Amino acid sequence: MRISEGKPYPLGATADANGANFAIFSANATRVEVCLFDAVDGRESDRFELPELTDEVFHGHLAEVGPGTYYGFRVHGPFEPEAGHRFNPNKLLLDPYARAHAGKLTWDPAVFGYTIGAEGDDLTFDDRDSAPFMPKSVIVDPNFDWRGEYRRRSVSWENTIIYETHVKGFTQLHPEIDERLRGFYAGLGSKPVVDYIKSLGVTTVELMPVHTFVDDSHLLEKGLKNYWGYNSIGFFAPDPRYASDVPNSLREFKEMIARLHDGGLEVILDVVYNHTAEGNERGPTLSFKGIDNKAYYRLMPDQPRFYINDTGTGNTLNLSHPRVIQMVVDSLRYWVSEARVDGFRFDLGTILAREPDGFNTESGFLKVLGQDPLLAEVKLIAEPWDCGPGGYQVGGFPPGWAEWNDRFRDDVRDFWRGQASAKTLAPRLCASPDKFNFRGRKPWASVNFITAHDGFALLDLVSYNDKHNEANGEDNRDGHSDNRSWNCGAEGPTKDKDIQTLRWRQLRNLLATLILSQGTPMIPAGDEFGRTQGGNNNAYCQDNTTSWVDWTMDEERLSLVSFFRQLTAAFHLYPVLRRSRFLTGEINTAIDVKDVTWIDATGVEMTSETWDSETTRCFGMLLDGRGQATGIKRRGADTSLLMVFNAHHDVVKFTLPPSYEAEGWKRLFDTTDPQLAASQFHIGAVYDVTARSMLLFERVPERADHRPA
Repeated sequence: MRISEGKPYPLGATADANGANFAIFSANATRVEVCLFDAVDGRESDRFELPELTDEVFHGHLAEVGPGTYYGFRVHGPFEPEAGHRFNPNKLLLDPYARAHAGKLTWDPAVFGYTIGAEGDDLTFDDRDSAPFMPKSVIVDPNFDWRGEYRRRSVSWENTIIYETHVKGFTQLHPEIDERLRGFYAGLGSKPVVDYIKSLGVTTVELMPVHTFVDDSHLLEKGLKNYWGYNSIGFFAPDPRYASDVPNSLREFKEMIARLHDGGLEVILDVVYNHTAEGNERGPTLSFKGIDNKAYYRLMPDQPRFYINDTGTGNTLNLSHPRVIQMVVDSLRYWVSEARVDGFRFDLGTILAREPDGFNTESGFLKVLGQDPLLAEVKLIAEPWDCGPGGYQVGGFPPGWAEWNDRFRDDVRDFWRGQASAKTLAPRLCASPDKFNFRGRKPWASVNFITAHDGFALLDLVSYNDKHNEANGEDNRDGHSDNRSWNCGAEGPTKDKDIQTLRWRQLRNLLATLILSQGTPMIPAGDEFGRTQGGNNNAYCQDNTTSWVDWTMDEERLSLVSFFRQLTAAFHLYPVLRRSRFLTGEINTAIDVKDVTWIDATGVEMTSETWDSETTRCFGMLLDGRGQATGIKRRGADTSLLMVFNAHHDVVKFTLPPSYEAEGWKRLFDTTDPQLAASQFHIGAVYDVTARSMLLFERVPERADHRPA
């Protein structure tokens, strides 16, 4: 094979008309070799040294290789763990910029850079070849026909409803998907799936991790797997386990994106740039640790043998290093430009803004993202917490970011289980201005959720007081114990009709609160019809029917999904439910309108005494359609709505309040009975609000012939 100097950029392996260019960053290595393999599990067929070093990038060009070639790196340098260096050329390493991976990691002692069990522990040097046990990087053909999709067709933040799902979990049991495609990208992009998701009224599909990740050895030993995927080892490659055609996994992934786009749906990726699957000093050497441990990871300043563990997983990526920032941003840009994704949700997002002195909104990473013109076009969502000091940062991210709002989750759960008052709930209904209304941020910055992949499924939230994680093999010690759940009178499944009726009503209450609150709603797949995980609130290792969506439908499930569609239709129909300005509850003197008025059960505006009472469990939220909708000081012309919330354990007689030039209110739904037909009530009518229920009314304007001259 003919070898030449090649170029230091782009990083990774890039095919061209004459072969492939290889480039890899390492500030502390002495030399780098590329190993070629004749098959994913085959022998090493060739090896060559990258001949050139430019600006800490080793590079070279190899003729007569191209797409489909399996390869890996061997990186030479000092093995000095106490100085932070863990180079070991006996370990085959995955390319950090690989666009595809093939094969699976076999947990053999050879994949560790040190000799397990030897005296000296991780300070020892292991000379066994890890190649037979390692997955391989693959050179790809990046070409793909996007069929005329030449520009991004994004959904505005104000109109966004996020649907969190899992490639395998959503499709594995779906009866309308070709059995050969279930569990794969092709299945998620199939017509039955796209049509169903679109029919829900959601706009944006958020995929749980699809970057290549590793199944933890301790899980495999227990017969379990890492189902969720928050254990990345490659940031540019779609995981081949979700490909029905592994050699063409990237193409299959792009085809899935194209089909979802054809359905008018956005796609957001849940990404894990906070840590890798290499663990701490006792973890394996799979990629970054062997390429340049000291550059890629945050190490203890006074003991660089050990890793800073702000993630709770053993290591933390060093987002203070310019080359690590470059890798993450290159990855983001790659998924946007090459795979056409529409945004990202950043797992443990606080990590990304950490500098050595802690969380910093002026961090290098946030600055780079803030000025990037390509990434400015897509949605950026932070999970605004981590395990490190000062890690809880809800509301702390800069303008342009949306954030998961766990205060919404907790306060809504508490309200509907009778443990929070109207005063506690009200800010959450208004997009949590106490957290997000600063620096010109908008209500959409609050990503509202009641359930997510982590924690109880929605039906379990109203069916269990306690977690039931025994199947995870940790004696039920894992997962949060503070779930703010209420089982409605019995733990788990029950045949008690009254409890069943209450549970389904509570589901409707929770869904209605989620979709109709200001901010950006997010719902996990299956919660729209009441999926269950049997009380497991930490199903990260349950790659089975515990986690997979069960598509078996009965009358209650069909009724709930129908009600969910009614909610999303209201969300899209009524602009007052998705304001681009924070509600204030104060008179806007420029237009003489109050955007929101809080109503007590007597039909009058709530007083400070009512607000301050911890026993206030029934109240109304009147959204005035005349409220100022934009920065222009003029009245809006939208429909006014009245929401009534009753978390009391008994019926409350609620007087329907007056509204401007209105003759009454039309009931759009009552969670007591979602089948009730729309019905009109006059101003001052007393409505018997069922215990633990919610209602939505639309203002009925006076007829012109009834208005005074």
